[in-house]
Amino acid sequence: MSGTSLDGLDMGICKFHNYRNKWNYELLKSKTVAYTDELRKRLEKAQSLSGSGIINLDNDFGNYIARQSEKFIAETRLQVEFICSHGHTVFHQPENGITFQVGNGGCIAAVTGITTVSDFRRADVALGGQGAPLVPAGDELLFSEYDYCLNLGGFANISFRSGNKRIAYDICPVNIILNLLSQRTGKLFDKDGLEGMSGKTDVNLLTKLNELSFYKMQPPKSLSREWIDREFLPALDETDLSTNTKMRTVYEHIANQIASIPHEKRTVFITGGGIHNKFLRALIKQYCKANCVIPADDIIDFKEAIIFAFLGLLRIRNEINCFASVTGASRDSCCGVVNVGK
Repeated sequence: MSGTSLDGLDMGICKFHNYRNKWNYELLKSKTVAYTDELRKRLEKAQSLSGSGIINLDNDFGNYIARQSEKFIAETRLQVEFICSHGHTVFHQPENGITFQVGNGGCIAAVTGITTVSDFRRADVALGGQGAPLVPAGDELLFSEYDYCLNLGGFANISFRSGNKRIAYDICPVNIILNLLSQRTGKLFDKDGLEGMSGKTDVNLLTKLNELSFYKMQPPKSLSREWIDREFLPALDETDLSTNTKMRTVYEHIANQIASIPHEKRTVFITGGGIHNKFLRALIKQYCKANCVIPADDIIDFKEAIIFAFLGLLRIRNEINCFASVTGASRDSCCGVVNVGK
């Protein structure tokens, strides 16, 4: 799993069991490999590449994933049946029928010799869906004991049952915007929210951010880096406020948007790197009138990797792994491209 926050490649070796039509998982081993500065910059600037540049990055990143996977598998001495890779999202414009993740699955299968499932989003977009979020299929089948599953990654997204359907959507930007602001202060990320805490909330900016048109849309809906560049950053940078004040206001905005979801007296299962941020965690607990359940660190950090492994398993079994009720597609589907290994 490679997220929009660009902190590194998350790898998990997972084992799945189905007993009486109930799926369970084991995370046997896990590891995060931090990106080099060069690779992070290439991924960060991928949108500006030429067509041939994108293809080169697609192949190079696929080979990188393959090499890291081989090394990880060798370290664990475990036998792996197949690899499931999300890739790294470069373009996501479902309204234009476009979504693209670099990390060529064919390269992964060729280098490792292991059957690889990748490119999970494009089939759903072709069916008229958002292609995101895809994690709710795993929430439904692996984490159904919780009323809500909230993930705080590059973007915050939430998943829950409504009637007999699974509903999910992106809420707001989290690490993708906090990291961008942190980098203006010379730091890769805002550890524990210390920079944000040092600023003051600007009420006018908070109002402007909360009134962005995306927040008035009904789901299905999803966010992208393009939306950040087109909508969020212009609203944020119209004023000459200090970076710390902007950051503090963004923290407040994130907590406001999460708290706006009606989950009082319900159980909210929270994962993703954002929950490690002590200041953000405190704000969410302050505003969110729910029972917030925060699991062990390995589940916080690797839940998405676990679920994409599971989505790949469902693809190998030719079973539904993408819900139209979540994405708005014309039908449920079995998404992912399979490149067969040796």
